[in-house]
Amino acid sequence: MSGWEFNMKPADIPKVRTRYRKIMTKLPAPGSLHVFAELEKYESRSMHGQIPVVWDRALDFQVFDPYGNCWIDFTSTIFVANSGHSNPSIVKAIKNMLDQGLLHTYTFASRIRAQFLKKLIEFTPRQFEKAFLLSAGTEATECCLKLIRMHGQTVSSNKMTVISFQGSMHGRTMAAELLKGNPKTSAWIGRKDPNILQLPFPYIWTKRGGKPGKKYDWARHFKQDIDALARKGLDFKNIAGFIIESYLGWGAIFYPKEYIKALVSFAKKHNAIVAFDEIQGGAGRTGKLFVYQHYGVEPDMICLGKGISGSLPLSAVLGSKKIMDLPDIGSMSSTHSANPLCCAAALANIESITSKKLVKEAKRKGKILKGRLLGLQKKYGDRISYVFGEGLVAAVLLKDPKTGNPDAMLGNKICEKAMQKGLLLVHTGRESIKIGPPLTIPDAALKEGLDVLEECFDEAIAEAQIL
Repeated sequence: MSGWEFNMKPADIPKVRTRYRKIMTKLPAPGSLHVFAELEKYESRSMHGQIPVVWDRALDFQVFDPYGNCWIDFTSTIFVANSGHSNPSIVKAIKNMLDQGLLHTYTFASRIRAQFLKKLIEFTPRQFEKAFLLSAGTEATECCLKLIRMHGQTVSSNKMTVISFQGSMHGRTMAAELLKGNPKTSAWIGRKDPNILQLPFPYIWTKRGGKPGKKYDWARHFKQDIDALARKGLDFKNIAGFIIESYLGWGAIFYPKEYIKALVSFAKKHNAIVAFDEIQGGAGRTGKLFVYQHYGVEPDMICLGKGISGSLPLSAVLGSKKIMDLPDIGSMSSTHSANPLCCAAALANIESITSKKLVKEAKRKGKILKGRLLGLQKKYGDRISYVFGEGLVAAVLLKDPKTGNPDAMLGNKICEKAMQKGLLLVHTGRESIKIGPPLTIPDAALKEGLDVLEECFDEAIAEAQIL
């Protein structure tokens, strides 16, 4: 996220009262300023920078503050609330566990843990036979890296190399930062891991040549990328595996299908594990249960988080028995792994995703979302360079009309205007605006939110032309 900050001086703005939105105060709400002051005083600033709204309640697809305002939520608390905020089934499951009097179990057994794990494995494709539960997505990434290397060690002591993609978001702990390959965010580590390497992300604008009229050869593109690592000293037989963020988070940018197919084929040839980081996109958000299914491949492992519980902190790594049982008994655990409250919430969440057919709904509603965004791109082609996404995750990439360079400031202003009109967007702080409402959002609310988004584009671009 950039260093840009939202204006914290309450501004007079037009009142809003519709079926799904309600803005009745200045914004930021004057009554909220003491909350932000306390956070500024007592909390590390690394947690700050979000849209200045104090959340009081969140129900289904709406967010309420304590001061009488209500927003349509296009963030799902950054893709956690796939089955809707405060999903009644999840709330009931948590209350039942509270009434039972079981808040924590460490790694001692509980019935709810067994029930959830059974449901989780039944919920996922058959190659995933066992799971390891954790609390956060970045923990899942760390665990995945460990398992990949442990598997490599069963083949050869030198099979240690793990390959990821530049620009990916895998979390903020040490291994996750190293997998991202961003020197700025990993400088605190003080060293590089010579056995963690990155491939350049295959953006659509990175096509290398190709004959006019012929389909671009993304499989060849992958071969060129992996061969470039070989020229720098990589021995293919030492590759333990690949960790792939299923789509590039900041821009909802999917990989070319043939590129991923070539990667998986290469991995199988060299006895390397393929793992997909599904933490942001899994649990139905993209119109398929998991993002990797868009590519027509079958990975060895997946990392889950965020939308898998729909609420409380829970993540997971899934794989075959052969992989998941590599660590010795008692050698891989975490204090809050498989917390009974979290397991109860996640079990209810999976049942909601299934019973409400939310994967199918995400695909259907995604057509509404993508269609409107492509229309917006047609209207503002000089300002919108790309529209990416599948299902109910999308991103609009912005550019300066004079230079063609990425335009983060326009995104900042649109997010602020949307907040003032009763719509919450994902503020990335860079040249993208991300959209990810709960999969339960009614069509009418989705369309109203998209109307607001277009209003914000109209106003922000008009103001920019005046300057």
